[in-house]
Amino acid sequence: MFERFTADARGVVAGAVEHASRAGSPVVTEEHLLLALLDREGTRASFALTSLGVTDRRAELAEALAAGRRRGGMSRAEEDALAGLGISVQEIVARVEEAHGPGALSGETRGKAWPSGRPSFTKGAKKVLEKALGLAVARRQKHIGDEHLLLALAVLPGLAGEALAECGGTYASLTRLLSPPAA
Repeated sequence: MFERFTADARGVVAGAVEHASRAGSPVVTEEHLLLALLDREGTRASFALTSLGVTDRRAELAEALAAGRRRGGMSRAEEDALAGLGISVQEIVARVEEAHGPGALSGETRGKAWPSGRPSFTKGAKKVLEKALGLAVARRQKHIGDEHLLLALAVLPGLAGEALAECGGTYASLTRLLSPPAA
């Protein structure tokens, strides 16, 4: 599949690996892919993120990702669903952190690196790559660009997509900006 990736998409994947390595994570997550997309300049995805003001809200996005990690990777939608059942995620987080320390639910040590020491990809990150391929095929495009990775992050459920949407990068708004011109 990586042979269909453009240089920009490969740059995002390499950047995600760098983000994971710098964070000391043995795995590459959807969050790392999103942060790598925000690092890029002069690409279709960076144009869309800048146009929607997401790039200017990077600090806010990073805070939302950190808050989600603190909740064990649970999205706000999942937290709201549990609240509807009378379960307070914030209370659970507070009790766990009281007993085990701050960030105990963050799951930072989940996953295993390759024997070479390179981080492996989580199931969620692999789903993003697979969805990017599906989006490219659906658009009858032979390449997978960074724009496909961005759209995949936006359309898939989870913390990264939710944080992206909260900062203005909804799937609908990104699709409008990244749709190929009508022939």
